[in-house]
Amino acid sequence: MRWDRLLDTTLLGEADRVAAPNRPMYAQDYDRIVFSAPFRRLANKTQVHPLSAHDHIHNRLIHSVETNSVGRSLGIEAGQWLEEEGHLEPGAKHVVSGVVQAACAAHDIGNPPFGHSGEAAIGAWFADRFAEGRGIFAGIAPADRAEFERFEGNAQGFRLITRLEMYRNDGGMRLSHATLGAFTKYPALAATAGAARDRARDAGTRPYKGLAKFGIFRAEMPLFEQVAARCGLLAVEDPSGRWWRRHPLVFLVEAADDICYNILDLEDAYVAGDLGADQVKSLLGALFGGTNRDVSAATGYEEITYYRARSISASIRAAVAAFIANYDSIMAGSFSASLVSRSEVAAAFAEIEATARSRIFNAPRKTQLEVTGRNILHRVLSGVLPVYEDLKAQGWDAARLSDYHRQLAAAAEVDLRDVGDDYSALHSLADYVSGMTDRYAVRIADMLSGRMG
Repeated sequence: MRWDRLLDTTLLGEADRVAAPNRPMYAQDYDRIVFSAPFRRLANKTQVHPLSAHDHIHNRLIHSVETNSVGRSLGIEAGQWLEEEGHLEPGAKHVVSGVVQAACAAHDIGNPPFGHSGEAAIGAWFADRFAEGRGIFAGIAPADRAEFERFEGNAQGFRLITRLEMYRNDGGMRLSHATLGAFTKYPALAATAGAARDRARDAGTRPYKGLAKFGIFRAEMPLFEQVAARCGLLAVEDPSGRWWRRHPLVFLVEAADDICYNILDLEDAYVAGDLGADQVKSLLGALFGGTNRDVSAATGYEEITYYRARSISASIRAAVAAFIANYDSIMAGSFSASLVSRSEVAAAFAEIEATARSRIFNAPRKTQLEVTGRNILHRVLSGVLPVYEDLKAQGWDAARLSDYHRQLAAAAEVDLRDVGDDYSALHSLADYVSGMTDRYAVRIADMLSGRMG
């Protein structure tokens, strides 16, 4: 892959637009993302702890802001090395940094309420409806069913920024091709990625990193094909369909996310009382070698924030070193790991992840609220499904809906634009529920259950 194509900053849906003086396209990308309503809604979406009343617990918005800060640093450090080695023209490190920062800002924009448990809840609800095989679920092809049964926030994010937000059905936010390439961690359809994983499992091997999940719905495949062509991504044809090798900057975006959620989850665990200060300091200290600093006058939380800052700095250096060490395979499209897992801090991060699985993700309050969140989402989906069933019965003509279903769609703010068949109806339903904040989902679930707020 070549940097002159990978850093294509022309816009999806408006490729002939010329950047304004002193405002490069990657800066416009960032502005459009952070000023968008979906980005703002991340303020009331779960990062780890659902419906937390604690002001210091991370939500998706704060996590996204922190991730784009780390991504900017990763981009400028990696970009500096690329310039020094002659891979980039002088000054292009700022393009690398800006593209990574913008992609990081958007990386969770498609995530539903209640975090990853919300993704699982949505997927489980769709799987149950497909098993029943009635109505708008009966005629969906198996390859398309996978998009809903394994609902994926990454693919929903690509759909949102390229189709739903701003210029609807005409490029979406009209972000640069480079930013969209760096955003797409899993450049494959659901059925394609699933089949590749199955083949790898049968062969006793690990699938390519970019196939661990899926990042594109069939509806948006033509849009990603444009991105891939402009950026010169490497296409792979296999029995399950076409997929692409990752854009090299994806690895920096992924590293920023890995660094932030692992380290900041520990800080949240301390605030929430799930982990003690000594354990958190031990885990974070392993990332940067610990400290002999005199902290006798510091509070426990001040100590943790110091360890957090040192840990992030050390992790950025380690991730950039891993990018440099694996540069040739990254550019060839053969590198198939995260940068953190191939860095000098890999063992320390593995210990953090193991602790998170055993002590944080299974914390009683978190588990209880995830069960609550699952039931809330199922209630919402089941409550608005009759609107779509009636819409199909009326030949997809919203003007012919029954009075009650028209009233329900209005009260629940269900957007029925672009719904003209079973497949688009299911995506509209997924758009609706995944776009909710945690608290809005609670409010709509209460309304559908007949409870007054």
